[in-house]
Amino acid sequence: MPTGHTSRFNILQSSPHDLSPPCPEPVPKPSLTHWVPSHYNVRALTDDGRLVVWNTLSSAMSVFPPEQVDRVRKAIRKPGLQGRREGLVEYLVERGFLIEKGTDEMRKFRLRFGRQHYRTDSLEFILLASEDCNFRCKYCYERFERGTMEPWVREGLKKHVMQRLDSLGRLTVGWFGGEPLYGFAAIEDLAPFFVEVAEKHDIAYHSHMTTNGFLLTPDVVEKLLAWKVTSYQITIDGAPEQHDCSRPTREGEGTFDTIFTNLQAMARRTDDFSVAIRVNFDRQNVDHLHRFLDLLEESFQGDPRFKLRFHAVGRWGGENDENLEVCGADSEQIIRDLQEEARRRGLDSKGSLKSSNLLGSQVCYAARPYNFVVGASGKLMKCTIELDTNERNVVGQLTQDGAMELHDDRLALWTEPAYESDTKCQSCVALPMCQGVHCPLVRIEDDRSPCTSLRLNMKRELREHTERGQARKRTAFVATSEAGNGATPS
Repeated sequence: MPTGHTSRFNILQSSPHDLSPPCPEPVPKPSLTHWVPSHYNVRALTDDGRLVVWNTLSSAMSVFPPEQVDRVRKAIRKPGLQGRREGLVEYLVERGFLIEKGTDEMRKFRLRFGRQHYRTDSLEFILLASEDCNFRCKYCYERFERGTMEPWVREGLKKHVMQRLDSLGRLTVGWFGGEPLYGFAAIEDLAPFFVEVAEKHDIAYHSHMTTNGFLLTPDVVEKLLAWKVTSYQITIDGAPEQHDCSRPTREGEGTFDTIFTNLQAMARRTDDFSVAIRVNFDRQNVDHLHRFLDLLEESFQGDPRFKLRFHAVGRWGGENDENLEVCGADSEQIIRDLQEEARRRGLDSKGSLKSSNLLGSQVCYAARPYNFVVGASGKLMKCTIELDTNERNVVGQLTQDGAMELHDDRLALWTEPAYESDTKCQSCVALPMCQGVHCPLVRIEDDRSPCTSLRLNMKRELREHTERGQARKRTAFVATSEAGNGATPS
């Protein structure tokens, strides 16, 4: 009988276990485990008695009917429960609402953060197609010192993308300015190139544009959509009189009629795109916005491609800051009132919580190491508010041969994992979404945690989201029998 030894040197050539007949191992019975609620749970009760549970780390959101509320509440309250992983417990564990006692959730978050933050297969550009603008908005902070992006900068961008092809899996291009359509020659040069390279090399590609909409004529839209620029932000500050006062041309002429006509033309198209109509409000226009909502209701009601977003005017560093009549502390309530009024008119005025319910969804682009603002002269920057007004925001220079010459210390200032030194962030239930860098500029300038407005209103947002019927409703378990401490699904 073979023994597994060589005849000459008596050296064992295989494991003795391999010479014995296999013996099936017994299947272990489910054991009792001490489960505790996740630190990242958010709970809210709706007016009709449903319980909504949201976990910001797992991104799970479940709606439980009134008859299940008591059982679920008992299961996910401190100090937890002893039970087998089955029935209701199994469901709550799978969704991330319950975790095994001793689990280090911060460690789990750090792992997920690192995978997202330091990925090397992603590249995001915000391209200043032109640093000049055909408008002179009263609250603008830009200086308009350059025109269209230099041809050599465009060549450098093309070469940089080509140099990254071996590792690149995702490419995002945002067009910004100044006014990007003022530099249409740069867009016409680069946009088709990005589309062609992405399709040829199987790279996931997305492109968006922030534009004042004045030059967004039907023929321009035709080209942009062909180049896969499918997402737009266009600002209109209320009805014609108020808008034309705050957003005139550089010659002082009105702009409302041209922008609105362009938007109406887009609405007549059948293409798949999205337009966020941004409304900046202050003390001068806020009382007149109902007339603007009349116009929007008439033209865009029921069209899901057009969304309305309200923002309070701020003192953003422009020469006219001292003359701005900002709304200050009243801004949040004004936004809620405007959103409700828009909703009653059938206009989408509030971002879906579903789109915010993702790891890093509330992180500023400037905080990501793979995102760069590229100026018309090849400057590499992080924040579109600071641009090159402060040298800390200029993190490098693009060269004509496609290289990025980076200033590591400045880059680290914007992209460091700031939550690691912020105990407030470490204890925050919203950390997986904002990661402590909802706005790095706030942290850099004021040395404070830059909290997202979602963090301040999580329960209300969750309740409203559910009552609008946007949450994915999941009926969990109705206990019909008990097996140990675990519930059996019906």
